[in-house]
Amino acid sequence: MPKLTEATFVAALRADLTAADFGVETLTGLWGEQADEALHRGHRVPALRALERREQASPASTLATLFVLGLPVQRAELAAALPTLGVDGAERLGLVGAADDSGMATIDAADSSVPADDLFRPRLDLRPYSFIDAQGAGSWWIASDLGELTIGGALPEDHVLGVGGASMTLSGLMIGAPVDSALDLGTGCGIQAMHAARHAKRVIATDISTRAIEIAGLNAQLNGITNIEFRLGNLFEPVTGERFDHIVSNPPFVITPRVEGIPAYEYRDGGMVGDALVASVIRGLAEHLEPGGVAQLLGNWEYRAGEDAFDRVGEWLDDTGLDAWIVEREVQSAEQYAETWIRDGGTRPGPGFDRLHGAWLDDFEARGVPRIGFGYVTLRRHVPGTAPLRRFERLHGSLGNGSLGEHVAATLRAHDWQAVRDDDGLADARLTVAGDVTEERHYWPGDEDPTVMTLRQGGGFGRTYPLDTALAAVIGACDGELSIGAITAAIAQLLDVDEEALRAEVLPRIRELVEVGVLLG
Repeated sequence: MPKLTEATFVAALRADLTAADFGVETLTGLWGEQADEALHRGHRVPALRALERREQASPASTLATLFVLGLPVQRAELAAALPTLGVDGAERLGLVGAADDSGMATIDAADSSVPADDLFRPRLDLRPYSFIDAQGAGSWWIASDLGELTIGGALPEDHVLGVGGASMTLSGLMIGAPVDSALDLGTGCGIQAMHAARHAKRVIATDISTRAIEIAGLNAQLNGITNIEFRLGNLFEPVTGERFDHIVSNPPFVITPRVEGIPAYEYRDGGMVGDALVASVIRGLAEHLEPGGVAQLLGNWEYRAGEDAFDRVGEWLDDTGLDAWIVEREVQSAEQYAETWIRDGGTRPGPGFDRLHGAWLDDFEARGVPRIGFGYVTLRRHVPGTAPLRRFERLHGSLGNGSLGEHVAATLRAHDWQAVRDDDGLADARLTVAGDVTEERHYWPGDEDPTVMTLRQGGGFGRTYPLDTALAAVIGACDGELSIGAITAAIAQLLDVDEEALRAEVLPRIRELVEVGVLLG
């Protein structure tokens, strides 16, 4: 395979993509929002039909047909779409190959009237990607290996995944505060390293896959990102003895049976039994974080018979000395989990699917695993003299609006703010209600008093909190003018209850509401 990161060819490709206006808005304009949504579901026919209705091809439509829809195009069309790079340059970069090359998948969408040697098909997926993070709006082009839609079958085990749901989840969680150094552990196509490069002076990106390192290097170079160093190796091996201010990782956390004949995809299968890979990553993070440094990753954890998964995750953390905030977002049955990841690998329902499904369920049954959790892990190397953080939450509902990365950073700051204050210090605080918080009240018809009162957070994780009369009154008076102590004293007098008892009841709940950003100090 030709080397992917030859500077002159990459610069020519960048120039052609820019000239073609090969961006997210352009593609949506070519085929419409409905076809765009169908593509996200893995169906390209609506987009193809929209392109076929166009009177003539444009550079953007040719590139979209080739690299996004995965269909062949004629040499003349490709040459017109890539005038600077040229067809030979595209071949040199490993982007395209002749349609009749040996080892290429059968092309069933080609016009039979066009000679096969005049057709070129993609060897890489290449598509635009737009985002908004702490540094503002941005857009890149991201190369990855061809997906199931293009190859028409199961993925090869060395497949390099592009920007998927998990990678967008992690990039959305990423804290964007400026730092000196960052590490992307298991970089894949390089998307997390590229995001980290926007707030870190230097980034190290590691991967066990040579192909992933090559493609990630191409992506960084194509988008003019120069502060990332790519290193080949397993997990922390390439950074032995080094520490970082920020570590991000979308590790190969998928729980796959270690049985002969079961595909082990480099991008998702860590080669360990059960959830041991996630446990290993968590245990290895402490020695690679600077004091106060933060690590953010995604992970799976098993629910074993008679055991809460959070108890197991807590054991992984016990000897690390790390602050920890674990958010479980979803739980799947073993049956659902197996179906999800077998299908993710490109295996469609049929005898092959059934064989794999049976092997996965045999593995889970043998280890007593009926369910698997998925979620977000935020860890911080504890700074002596500060209050420790150990927070475990199950938040399976819809997310709120706004940036989760900003919410994560704000939650860490809020924890530190409230944790160093004893009850007297918290009572002296003057708090305000965050602007995204609303209160809901439900009444029986004709009643003057509400039967249910709820606080709802519009941002972050969209949490809801039940209210009683006293807490609702305290929060309603939090406008920054009076201290919490003064407010509780006034409400105790109004409700004719003991002031100290009311304060003891309210303050722990105030702490929680401060920590999650409902109340601001």
